Amino acid sequence: MLWSLIKILAFVAVVIAITYGAILLMSVDGGATITMAGYEIALSPLQLVLGLVLLVALTWVVFKVLGFLLALFHFLNGDETAVSRYFNKRTERRGFDALADGMMALAAGDGRLALIKADKADRYLNRPELTNLLTAQAAELAGDRKKAEETYKVLLNDNRTRFVGVHGLMRQKLEAGDTETAMKLAEKAFALRPKHDGVADTLLRLQAEQEDWAGARKTLGAKLKAGALPRDVHRRRDAVLALSEAKDVMAEGKTIEAREAAIEANRLSPDLIPAAIMAARAYMENNNQRSASRVLRKAWEVRPHPDLAAAYAEIRPTEAPAERIKRFRDLTRVHPEDPETKMLLAELHVAAEDFPEAKRSLGDLPEKKPTARVLTLMAAIERGEGADDAIVRGWLTKALTAPRGPQWICDNCHNIAAEWQPVCPNCQSFDTLAWKTPPQSEVAMPRGVEMLPLIVGQIGKPEPEPETIVDPTPPPQEEVVVEPSTEEAPKT
Repeated sequence: MLWSLIKILAFVAVVIAITYGAILLMSVDGGATITMAGYEIALSPLQLVLGLVLLVALTWVVFKVLGFLLALFHFLNGDETAVSRYFNKRTERRGFDALADGMMALAAGDGRLALIKADKADRYLNRPELTNLLTAQAAELAGDRKKAEETYKVLLNDNRTRFVGVHGLMRQKLEAGDTETAMKLAEKAFALRPKHDGVADTLLRLQAEQEDWAGARKTLGAKLKAGALPRDVHRRRDAVLALSEAKDVMAEGKTIEAREAAIEANRLSPDLIPAAIMAARAYMENNNQRSASRVLRKAWEVRPHPDLAAAYAEIRPTEAPAERIKRFRDLTRVHPEDPETKMLLAELHVAAEDFPEAKRSLGDLPEKKPTARVLTLMAAIERGEGADDAIVRGWLTKALTAPRGPQWICDNCHNIAAEWQPVCPNCQSFDTLAWKTPPQSEVAMPRGVEMLPLIVGQIGKPEPEPETIVDPTPPPQEEVVVEPSTEEAPKT
């Protein structure tokens, strides 16, 4: 409506300007005289301007007529398409203009305008391989899913546009939640374009979601063969898929196959912590404790992890605490300054009831890196040394709001998972869980966390002795004794 009003106002302004110019020309004195073959023609300024305009228009018509006569001449000489090309040039130009306008509207996010321009380009050009693509994308942008799907199906009929049609239909099914059909379409699209990163990643993610580990490994191998994946990344992801395949085989009760698959996963990527643990347990089942220790030590050298230490303890579950400390030196001497190593040593000494050594093993972690696990260990050490319950409760209170320490965090959506999985349970991304420390967040509690030690006990300060309070006012009353709390702190 506003655009129509603007066009009407512009037309009125042009008419007023022409009228005003004509009035000015009529008021100008003088003119022009044309003499030809004894004839003399006197022209006023207005007539002179109109004559010039008429001459320009006549020149344009003459050129058009000459172009048509030239095309007719070619036609008479045997070029049967000369006349049709002459008349189609203008139509083709309008079609390409509409196509360009549609692409600009699509880039600007105006789906409705892009659809209108696509229809106009289709009428003028009769080039479906060009206009159908614009129509499908414009329909998607405008929210017309039915039209977009129909257009993508039309694109399947042309070899030049078949991949675009399959890819578009795959996106449609993904948005609709039909992952089974989407995976079949992704397989067809990957067969057409194995070097297309987006299609390969989508197919790999869908296969991982449906736990088609064997198919995912084939896709990963084809991606490596096509040169679309670095070799080191391929080894890592192939190890993840092999580990997942081993878990499925183990769930089916095939012990020998699961053992071999776990060892294969560890061989592909020795630094993959879950693969190392599963491979070590496979060796333990085969009574090969030496290989199990070697696998866990190699993974610990890459990154210390509590699950690796727990699996290392499973190698000899009945050994005495002193013997365990001695055997664990193969791990604790690798990264002595790593917080995980310090906490592991502290736990070993707590189990051996050597609490002073356990405190020395923690070092400055309670001050510099006070995680919940570190503070809980301090509570256990204080209890073992015979400290008051208030001190133990103080450490446990501080552990309530302390950082949790390293956890399995998705690099894509930053979701925290309880345990490692090949696919993020939140965003469904493949191989994105990493063992790292999450960003520390502020925790708000009523009246502040700093009030808790006043209620349940101070860190490093024993509770006061029972206090006797006597009311001095007559009549004499019995003494009231305020006893300290007899509630014990939770045992670690």
